[in-house]
Amino acid sequence: MWAKKETLMGNIVLLAETGSDIPPETARQYGIYIVPMHVSFGEETRDDGTFPPEEVCEYYRNAGKLPKTSGSVPEDFEVIYDRIHREHPDSQILYLAYSSVTTCSYQSGMIAAEGRDYVTALDTKHVSVGQYVAVTTAAKLIREHPEWSVEEARDRAEEISRRVRMCFVPDTLEFLRAGGRVSNAAALCGALLKIHPRIEILDGYLKATKKHRGTMKKIAPQLVRDYIAEQNLNKDEIWLIWAPGLDEEIKREAQEAARLSGVKKVSWVKTGGVITTHGGPGAFGVAGLVD
Repeated sequence: MWAKKETLMGNIVLLAETGSDIPPETARQYGIYIVPMHVSFGEETRDDGTFPPEEVCEYYRNAGKLPKTSGSVPEDFEVIYDRIHREHPDSQILYLAYSSVTTCSYQSGMIAAEGRDYVTALDTKHVSVGQYVAVTTAAKLIREHPEWSVEEARDRAEEISRRVRMCFVPDTLEFLRAGGRVSNAAALCGALLKIHPRIEILDGYLKATKKHRGTMKKIAPQLVRDYIAEQNLNKDEIWLIWAPGLDEEIKREAQEAARLSGVKKVSWVKTGGVITTHGGPGAFGVAGLVD
């Protein structure tokens, strides 16, 4: 997976994992190359991004167990590093990584970077749309400043990453239970009491910070209003995260809540295979930047 050569500007090429949920059209727009993470359906391992995430939910329904996810391996990075270097021999690669405490990808990228002096890396300490926001915001600034060195671009990307805030709420605890992240008892109580934990990304870790009670139709717009206010998010743009199965009416009400909160632009981002495996169907979240 990679961007077309003609979309690049300056001498810096950005790289991120599929777990950032950056779709191909956005990657092409900003000249971002994407390295695959992986999802295993039983004995078959497939590159994230090569199949619709709905297949994760379908597999669980049919097999009664979750697919397994894994990070990018050194060989994945060797392939993409070499391809970028062939296509852009005078450019530097800036790898803006998925949170290193959650996966082996960053370590794999560093192993593959040995002997390749054209690679610079930064752990964004974000996943999914948090990483999406960090990478695309950096891409816009780099496009505006083609004179930047890779060190300057890395420093700005690090500043941006520190400003990103993201949270999500699963619609069901069933996938978290199946993945061993909550107990059977907790999942049962959550279902009976309609309790949904809020998961936030804090210093790279996914942590449950609050509990919401009710249906997603009630929770989603309230989460938008609360998170914008609590985090003092910049209202020029926020990003709303949705997993397969989220009802269109819920999406409309969440967007309206953002509009009424003064948000000028709402960008919707769909979870890919890796993130859907962890969050489950119908999950919803909010991401943005603090000033």
